[in-house]
Amino acid sequence: MKFHYYPDTDTMYIDLTEKESADSVEVAPGVILDFDAEGRLVGIDIDHASTLIDLSRLEADGLPLGRIMLTGPGSKLSQAQAG
Repeated sequence: MKFHYYPDTDTMYIDLTEKESADSVEVAPGVILDFDAEGRLVGIDIDHASTLIDLSRLEADGLPLGRIMLTGPGSKLSQAQAG
């Protein structure tokens, strides 16, 4: 799973898999779900993300994480092992 934030458009995209989107459905104003050709959810697009989401923090609770990678401007930690 990857989180992409695009400050120029204030859009957050949550990439759930590496599969391509074949269909999209807007489920709420500015919230779009992307589905693959088999109808499985592959991504979530959130417009005006900074007005809907606290972008200053990211928490993962109970996920079986093996690796966390932070990339991009301002990231002080490039890779951390979960334990």
